[in-house]
Amino acid sequence: MNIAHLLARSATVFPTRPAVCLGEHCLFDYRTLAGRAASIAGYLRNTLGLVPGDRVAAFMTNCPEYLEVLYAIWWAGLVAVPVNAKLHPREMAYILENAEASCLIVSAVLAPDASPLVDRTASVKHMFTTGTAEYIAMLRTTPLTIEPRAPNDLAWLFYTSGTTGHPKGVMQTHRNLLAMTSCYFSDVDQVDPADSIVYAAPISHGAGLYNFAHVLKAARHVVPESGGFDAAELAMLAERVGRLSLFAAPTMVKRLVDHIAASGADPSGFKTIVYGGGPMYAEDIRKALDVMAHRFVQIFGQGECPMCITALSRQHLADRAHPRWLERIASVGVAQSLVEVRVADAAGKTLPQGETGEILTRGDPVMLGYWRNADATAKTLREGWLWTGDLGSFDADGFLTLRDRSKDVIISGGSNIYPREVEEVLLKHPGVREVSVVGRADPAWGEVVVAFVVGTGADAAQLDALCLEHIARFKRPKEYHFLESIPKNNYGKVLKTELRKYFQLTDGGGT
Repeated sequence: MNIAHLLARSATVFPTRPAVCLGEHCLFDYRTLAGRAASIAGYLRNTLGLVPGDRVAAFMTNCPEYLEVLYAIWWAGLVAVPVNAKLHPREMAYILENAEASCLIVSAVLAPDASPLVDRTASVKHMFTTGTAEYIAMLRTTPLTIEPRAPNDLAWLFYTSGTTGHPKGVMQTHRNLLAMTSCYFSDVDQVDPADSIVYAAPISHGAGLYNFAHVLKAARHVVPESGGFDAAELAMLAERVGRLSLFAAPTMVKRLVDHIAASGADPSGFKTIVYGGGPMYAEDIRKALDVMAHRFVQIFGQGECPMCITALSRQHLADRAHPRWLERIASVGVAQSLVEVRVADAAGKTLPQGETGEILTRGDPVMLGYWRNADATAKTLREGWLWTGDLGSFDADGFLTLRDRSKDVIISGGSNIYPREVEEVLLKHPGVREVSVVGRADPAWGEVVVAFVVGTGADAAQLDALCLEHIARFKRPKEYHFLESIPKNNYGKVLKTELRKYFQLTDGGGT
């Protein structure tokens, strides 16, 4: 089934329900949203002559037109290639060339950056900018009937963040996206027509993937007037719009919680905050629960299995009476309903509970493979299992705890040290706001543990004592570097590759 049928259904059954809002002001109902998507689809197919399977790139900031563009692409049987609006032009050019995009649709503010790229990219024959006469002409085109698609037809070409080397194009099919949406209802949250999802994180990434559940239930889609994350703006929208849900990286959650705590804003207008995309440390989620109560759900997923490996429900987060509550809130929850998840050694043998290995998953949400990259596909998909590259272990109740990315494990003196375990301890110090732990090459030990710390009121001696109180001596950092901020990519993930470069710029001593 074509994923665009979700919008067509809601537009037929609930035509007058509000669909797209800019801030607290409604712009389109579901009938209008579907009509705009169908007209753009007609233009792409009948005027431009694109054929099913052609790729259309969307280089857009979070804006009201984003949803109609995505659904127009699927409505026409084409493949959406949403591109992070903060990418460097060289990164953008690589994606356009690799995807062989036939058409590019851009936000007005990004048009000056995009235009030169089109001239240098042979596959891109057409570029349209929102708000222009050409775009308005698209909206006036005769609407297209939805193009039928098979379950395994490509729908979304998602490019990984590319923190190492070129990004890879993850092939997400209509089946993948429908399965992910089913898991949202069974494992993450229910959606009521009075609900609103607010896009504070990029629609090109995880936040955009949650549009499907809200389109299916004909709920509202709110684009902040700022176009992104602003804690004060979100608190205002929660108060004025109400029943607000969002997807956010842990760093965003922390900033929102800090704002609510400092300002005394009423958090009751927030319905559900789904966090993922990186580790949420136990101390941070404890504070979030104290300040905003039981509004949180955690998901663990990857572009290769979008938003859909494990989930930690609000019920489990709320169960403070459970004897292992602290362990559970530091986990990423249990396997979602439509996937199998196991922990295996390098040979693929399932490990017993408590032992750490690579996390493997399989099921309908798992990607078709990497776009035109057979070697990477063969390495990542083996005998039906997705090898995630993440390390973790299960407890007796089926709760999965992430240890680290396999490439980030520190091997010192022959012993494995998982950075997250050290980071959790350092965050217990009230003066530490953020921390990231990496390994540094050492001639005697192979690697030594180094901590990068953001905060005030903490010094190396205090942090060393804290580590000695909670973890084995060999795991404690040998160096502490105090920074103003920790480098992150556009989705809020810590760039440990950038932290490692720090060693090249210093003499290695603690600062």
